[in-house]
Amino acid sequence: MNNETITKADQVITQTYKRFPIVITRGKGCRVWDSEGRCYTDFVAGIAVCNLGHAHPKITEVLLRQADILLHVSNLYYTVPQVELASWLVENSFADRVFFCNSGAEANEAAIKITRRYFKEKGESERFSIIAMENSFHGRTMATLSATGQEKIRKGYDPVLRGFDFVPFNDIEALKRKVGPSTCGVLIEPVQGEGGVRCPDPEYLKKVRQVCDETGLLLIFDEIQTGIGRTGKLFAYEHFGLEPDIMTLAKALANGLPIGAMLAKEHVASAFGPGSHASTFGGTPIVTSVSLEVLRILSEEKIINHCREVGAYFKERLMWLQNRHGSIVDVRGMGLLLCMELDVEGASILNTCMARGFLINCIQENILRFIPPLIIAKEDIDSLVNCLDEIL
Repeated sequence: MNNETITKADQVITQTYKRFPIVITRGKGCRVWDSEGRCYTDFVAGIAVCNLGHAHPKITEVLLRQADILLHVSNLYYTVPQVELASWLVENSFADRVFFCNSGAEANEAAIKITRRYFKEKGESERFSIIAMENSFHGRTMATLSATGQEKIRKGYDPVLRGFDFVPFNDIEALKRKVGPSTCGVLIEPVQGEGGVRCPDPEYLKKVRQVCDETGLLLIFDEIQTGIGRTGKLFAYEHFGLEPDIMTLAKALANGLPIGAMLAKEHVASAFGPGSHASTFGGTPIVTSVSLEVLRILSEEKIINHCREVGAYFKERLMWLQNRHGSIVDVRGMGLLLCMELDVEGASILNTCMARGFLINCIQENILRFIPPLIIAKEDIDSLVNCLDEIL
């Protein structure tokens, strides 16, 4: 079955992914199994998506119940789950309003559009340019890849959209120099995920907020990967003692169902009126019902507290590895968004881990990223660290 499925996939699916030669058939908690019956401990979690693990029984119950009631009616009408989810997000964040869509790229697209429209509505049409960070990642639509500070993501799509400038992450002076008459906003990940799990200096984001306040710019936080508990807080901005004007969410918001959200303060959100933006599938009853259950579980079952505790433990164990192996250049991250930078390529280490029953992630060719479900146990962390120790 394994080879047959892979052969068929290579014939009929576009080759936009370099897939590993295993077919995942089921999952439970922090484990997944392939078509040959091999079990893996999952330290990828669907790329920071399955924060509550696989096949969570309470999520399955809500999913089946809502599927039997109402799947979709479009946003021409009100639905209770969507209103309840928006209310929960507003009550538990800085924001006043929420726009629902289907992915992180769409959420960032909405953030880019509303930022430009906000200034058009104010009569400041000359302000359209957004400053983003080098090494950032914001999506693969034309606007979001244009806003992504990685040449390899933009390659082959010239001309990309104009109106995006780039500065180094963590360099406040470079940001100040880049602000000009056409600048309307700053788009930034509180922790750069795809760019190598780069954390900000302690006061950097506060200084970014200050620059935005002084120059009238909107501050947009891309929390596609950092939000929904991943860093040890519900939202990563809570670590830094400030609030953005706009925030984007996706990935873990429904633990595997496709959903994105763009949150904004009232004065910004008012720039979107009827017909200014839309999404046919944005915030369907089934996905918002599941998302509500995800957020309820996270808050009521103290999953985020667990993330902070085991995340600190995991980081300590990775630093133990660093002390033992000269090939480890750095250990970085927050909560359960962690990485180990190497002075060698990471592909062979990843493949050996997979052969030994651990799924991990390699980014930027030499950075091993660890983004397991937030319910991961210390025992699973120890098993992976011991495996890495032997390999290194």
